Amino acid sequence: MPIEILPRSGAPRVLALAQLSNSLGDSAYYVTSALYFTRVVGLSPTQIGLALTIAWAIGSVAGVPLGALADRRGPRGAAVLLALATSASVASFLFIRSFVAFLLAVCLYAVAQCGLAAARQALLAGLVTPAARTGVLAHLQSTLNAGLAVGAALGGLALHHDTPAAYLGVFALDAVSFLLCAVVLLRLPAVAKSAARGKGEPRLAVLRDRPYAVITALNAVLLLRMPLLSLAVPLWVVDRTNAPGWLVSALFVLNTLAVMAFQVRMARGVSGPRTATRAVRASGIVMLASCAVFAFSAAGLEPWLTVAVLVAGAVLQVVAEMQQSAGSWQIGFDLAPAHQVGQYQGFFGTGIPVARTLGPLLLTSLLVVWGVPGWLLLGGMFLAAALATGPAVRWAERTREAAHHRVPADA
Repeated sequence: MPIEILPRSGAPRVLALAQLSNSLGDSAYYVTSALYFTRVVGLSPTQIGLALTIAWAIGSVAGVPLGALADRRGPRGAAVLLALATSASVASFLFIRSFVAFLLAVCLYAVAQCGLAAARQALLAGLVTPAARTGVLAHLQSTLNAGLAVGAALGGLALHHDTPAAYLGVFALDAVSFLLCAVVLLRLPAVAKSAARGKGEPRLAVLRDRPYAVITALNAVLLLRMPLLSLAVPLWVVDRTNAPGWLVSALFVLNTLAVMAFQVRMARGVSGPRTATRAVRASGIVMLASCAVFAFSAAGLEPWLTVAVLVAGAVLQVVAEMQQSAGSWQIGFDLAPAHQVGQYQGFFGTGIPVARTLGPLLLTSLLVVWGVPGWLLLGGMFLAAALATGPAVRWAERTREAAHHRVPADA
């Protein structure tokens, strides 16, 4: 069976091309930005970390009102404007020479990125039938990983040359990639604005939706897998095992290629709340197994056996990642009211910046400091969050059904 990356022609393919354009530029930026701002601009790692923490915290809060704006004004126009804002923020990196300027630029970048993610989800909801959304998102994730792989290679070239001009070229590429993203999004048909709020309906209804908030929090726990592979596993491999250092890069490539090749197939069985919660539950079980295998890699085995154990842990991790992604996509859309997809997706998407902000400190404390017990505790956290997702989804469905039955009586 051939590997499927791009979806079939039509709106899904246009969305995938927009995803490809900005993921390529962003990946090159992520690979090179830290070295540029430390070596060329002269910022300290502490300053960079502080600025990024503040920026993503602000971005996670801004995603909800920007998603609500996309609902009210139309998601295509909002997505185009936010793509242009992201391009402008990246272009400003070309001229930054101080911490304050860096802080302002990354705040704009994080806000625009979080808002763009919510607007694009609302745009997808308006262009793709509910039954097809998870499949399309799987294609978008495969496309994203393809762009990340190419972008990382381009960033590697800039690192190889290690000159200010090479780094600035990467920033220019990223800014152009978001301009191209905006142009591509304009090829999509406009999606109708959502209906006006009903009498007594709050402007940001998602903030009062307790079941959805619980599901979002559980999803944030499951998303700790993101800094796990990018930060915790590399530190573990280098500090606690006798595996060669090059394995860190190999495990990252393995994850990227696996998602690119198999995410679409993994998502095919997910078509509603029941199958979605089963996928999330399975991901928790597999993630627990992955953590146990990673912990075993510190057992003092022969180096080649340690490499085999780490590869096995990474394979289990990426299987869990694809299961969790497919299930969470379906749940996030199914439980969002049709006229409020933007703000609900903006809220659901806060799990990503939360995991990126809090994950590094939590994971380094658990794994680098505690070692093997920390791996087992982390695996238990993944399993607990996955098992709790099913009851939380059923709670959300009951509250929606009760609200639906109350409407005629109150009218």
